[in-house]
Amino acid sequence: ARILVISCGPGYLVDVLVKEGYTQVRGIDSDPAKVEHARKRGLPCEVAEAFPFLADAEREYDVIIPEQELNHLTYDETIEFLRMAHRALKPGGRIILYAINSANPIVGSENRAQNIDHFYTVTEYSIAQLLSLGGFANIKPFPLKLYVFWKNPLNYVGLALTMVIETMLRILFKLYGKKVDILSKKIGAVAYRQA
Repeated sequence: ARILVISCGPGYLVDVLVKEGYTQVRGIDSDPAKVEHARKRGLPCEVAEAFPFLADAEREYDVIIPEQELNHLTYDETIEFLRMAHRALKPGGRIILYAINSANPIVGSENRAQNIDHFYTVTEYSIAQLLSLGGFANIKPFPLKLYVFWKNPLNYVGLALTMVIETMLRILFKLYGKKVDILSKKIGAVAYRQA
């Protein structure tokens, strides 16, 4: 698979993909210092800005992964970015991305307000709308869990408490007539370019 990681930073995800055996991974980031750090570790990363880079790409990639949250772009920029990513994917290719989840009543609004370059938040419904406006189909939102470092037993406690809290919140949302299933702090989605 030809994989493009956008906003790869010092190459953390690129490193994971290379270690998993992917041989056609490419990372881009606009910060030369971060890219230099990745290159020193032998990672296939280069300095490039996403919009000009994608403008020159057509049907080149099987997978595109923007490593930064969509929320750093305005709505118009997001739709333009998604359309460009759609064009850069091969037919049947997929995009995997994430954003701040505004359905989380505990931290949704705080996550937007904590950083002045967070322009909006999404829900499972609105992330699907954005991807649809970008030309994508077969859109599947999913929760992003905070507890991913399985060696620490306290993470299991945190995961269990989070599940209990989210279940209670889902019930409250249903009492208010809202269909909200994904309440994690951040929400991910995978979507496909039609063949």
